[in-house]
Amino acid sequence: MKKILLAFDGQHFSTEVFEFVKQMNKHQPVMATGIFLPSIDYIELLYSFGGIPAGPMYITEAAKGDDKILQKNIARFKHLCVENNIKHNIHTDFSNHVVTQIKEETRFADLLVLSSISFYENLGEDTQEDYINNVMHKAECPVVLIPAEYKTPESIIMAYDGSEQSVFAIKQFAYLFPEFKKIQVLLVYFDKSKKEVPDRAGIEELVSLYFEHLTISKLKISPQKDLEQWIIDNGDTMLVAGAYGRSLFSETFKKSFITEVIRDHKVPVFVAHK
Repeated sequence: MKKILLAFDGQHFSTEVFEFVKQMNKHQPVMATGIFLPSIDYIELLYSFGGIPAGPMYITEAAKGDDKILQKNIARFKHLCVENNIKHNIHTDFSNHVVTQIKEETRFADLLVLSSISFYENLGEDTQEDYINNVMHKAECPVVLIPAEYKTPESIIMAYDGSEQSVFAIKQFAYLFPEFKKIQVLLVYFDKSKKEVPDRAGIEELVSLYFEHLTISKLKISPQKDLEQWIIDNGDTMLVAGAYGRSLFSETFKKSFITEVIRDHKVPVFVAHK
């Protein structure tokens, strides 16, 4: 049984996030742990007003009726878990920075799932992106970002650059989602030079153990442009990426690119790094 974290801020409950976990539970029972965070990072607010350097300013005006909304969302989560026969738990007692708290929670979990659209949406687009990217960077387990309209993937696009990080992400995805064994997998390597796919025999042998339908392709133009076109061409797909590695390719997975892929093309993104 896998422990799956579902992260919600105080104002928002993502049905898409729950749907993703519900689908996982159908294939293999999971423990769904709902993390219900405050709508404001109050610790960050306190430090900022106290003159203590605390990194990015995660500040906004507190929304009215937060506690009532929070309790309503918790009740909804419980109801859906019971209705779908999902073993569940709830964490609400947070006394640390939001990102730090999530980091600590992910240390003892197999996967974190959150919405790329509604997670801290009330803070404004720039701060929301800052939060999401900090969560992805500091999480100690893989993360799945769910778009506004989640659909079960009909194919998987695996971003590969030969690096340790990209291979690690692919392995983590294979371990966590054996139910995708028969799905079409496109392993994409980007390179402007004449180099061939690095360690092609090794990566092909590895991925073929977990997925029956594998295609390996090398694209030579722009990683961002090419990957976007692959996503458009492949419909309901999911992107697997070893973000925040040290390779040049990993630079394409900074917050602007991930946000563009998810919001413009409505594609879930699986991110894992050491």
